[in-house]
Amino acid sequence: MPAEPAPRRELVTGQPRRVRPLPRRRAQSEIDEQTALGGAYVRSLMRSQLRAGLTAFAVLALAVGILPLLFAALRSDAAVWAVLGFGAYPPIVLIALWYVRRAERNERDFARLVEGRPAP
Repeated sequence: MPAEPAPRRELVTGQPRRVRPLPRRRAQSEIDEQTALGGAYVRSLMRSQLRAGLTAFAVLALAVGILPLLFAALRSDAAVWAVLGFGAYPPIVLIALWYVRRAERNERDFARLVEGRPAP
């Protein structure tokens, strides 16, 4: 008995299927929906802002705390007023400027994170 020929293979094709990417949740929606990940983002911002504020406060407290020692060493009313008028305010202003720039940078970094843009 002759062997039956093997059936010919046929290729059945259809329309190509598109694989849908998994929906990506943006950080902003995570924050809006108050998910655990969104909470972590907000806590991160709050932690960095608190760190900047405590650092500025510590430097300010140190600068103001040294003033009585400086006044005792000077023993001159004119020198004390000169230090108060010209020596005390510039460091306070510099600390305030540093804090504002740091806080704005923290917020800018957080906004980049939420929008999904890479850090420069």
